[in-house]
Amino acid sequence: MKKLTLKDIDLKGKRLLMRVDYNVPLDENQKVSDDKRIQASLPTIRYAIEQGARIILMSHLGRPKGNIVPEMSLKPVADRLGELLGKKVHFVTDCIGPEAEKGVQDLGDGDILLLENLRFHKEEEANDSDFSKQLAKLGDLYANDAFGSAHRAHASTVGVTDYFDTCLSGFLMEKELNYLGAAVSNPERPYVAILGGAKITDKIPMIENLIEKVDQLLIGGGMAYTFFKAQGKEIGDSMLDEASLDFAGEILKSKGNKIKLPVDCLIANSFDFKLRQIGQTKVVSIDQIPKGWQGLDVGPETIKSFSSVCQNAKTIVWNGPLGVFEIETTAKGTMAIAQVLADVTGKGATTIIGGGDSASAVKKAGLSSKMSHVSTGGGASLEFLQGKELPGVVVLTDA
Repeated sequence: MKKLTLKDIDLKGKRLLMRVDYNVPLDENQKVSDDKRIQASLPTIRYAIEQGARIILMSHLGRPKGNIVPEMSLKPVADRLGELLGKKVHFVTDCIGPEAEKGVQDLGDGDILLLENLRFHKEEEANDSDFSKQLAKLGDLYANDAFGSAHRAHASTVGVTDYFDTCLSGFLMEKELNYLGAAVSNPERPYVAILGGAKITDKIPMIENLIEKVDQLLIGGGMAYTFFKAQGKEIGDSMLDEASLDFAGEILKSKGNKIKLPVDCLIANSFDFKLRQIGQTKVVSIDQIPKGWQGLDVGPETIKSFSSVCQNAKTIVWNGPLGVFEIETTAKGTMAIAQVLADVTGKGATTIIGGGDSASAVKKAGLSSKMSHVSTGGGASLEFLQGKELPGVVVLTDA
């Protein structure tokens, strides 16, 4: 997994074309409302500035589907990046063509230019070779620091690399590959994975891959109820992933000794996520979910049971919340496990949060900085943990 990084190349005076992940939320005033992804790119950018590179950044934002959508312009991102760096970030209203080329030409050593949204061109997602060539024209060197987009074979992550002898990894990309790579190939044991979230279907390949590697697999969230149903238990109106029932039954038979399911849960007799409305709630054993009620969080006994497993672990990977963490009443399980992971990290364990909802939950708990690594790529980390090769990683130059 070792790739060449910016530190392996002389950057002075070179045009460094770098893919970053600035797919960030904007508020109604077109201001960046969460700059976590921009912050994550700063170490690489600061290093490139210090080395005297001429930095050309490219990213997508949202899903404009090949159309120019003013609300999805990267201009607010250029402004926010400039504030964070304390330095002007130049911006052009296209990512290819005369304006982009002129913007690059005007750069001095240590200057930064952010190109407009790549996905304003449908050729980006189509991995079009002519579009890739036009992007490549802007740089002498290519680097990818967008782990969150590394599972997509797009022009800016894959096609463009055909036109460079050397394709570098940014520091964020390097960090993601180091942590996730170690978890997949060489984890310190005991190795525990915690999987939550709604559907099993999306996570079958990850369960199949991890179950061979981990010492224990803890399963919570909506997906747990499909396992209970496969055991013949009454789950009331709890979430059921019908398509995965056979898989759940089979994996419990073949690998049940490694799998730990909840023993109790918080249930409600009515629930509306959109309105954030919950009816009557109670904690029951998982054998006692009545018809008409649904499980929304793990219960206190499960928190104890999961916590004791985590307290002895040396490596923990967590992907997917254990309940509806967005609402206080049903967030206790997720928040409690986040705290346990923060504590064991402090005692020397390696904790890896696999992006997406898990990253949001840890952030909500105020514990992001207490984890060893919070992945910036939900989909990419999911595919990586499934054992898949990521197209945007494969094309980078091996160290």
